[in-house]
Amino acid sequence: MGIFSDYFRAAMRRAEYETLPEGEGVFATIPGLDGLWANAPTIEECRDELESVLEDWVLIGLRLGHEIPSIDGLSLAQSQVVPS
Repeated sequence: MGIFSDYFRAAMRRAEYETLPEGEGVFATIPGLDGLWANAPTIEECRDELESVLEDWVLIGLRLGHEIPSIDGLSLAQSQVVPS
């Protein structure tokens, strides 16, 4: 598997979910990845949304030159990523 796939799987294992009151759905974050969150009616939909947001968050962050935090020893440092 590639570094991106490994990184995404490791990040998703850290995901934290919270059921919102009064049927307002589910809210999720990944600790250590500031500003990354998702909200959806069910936990399954929230997980799918969180995964999509994670991919966008990483790709935009790399494009803008932001430092992407390491997770479980996996790093997406700019020097390791080949530009498109």
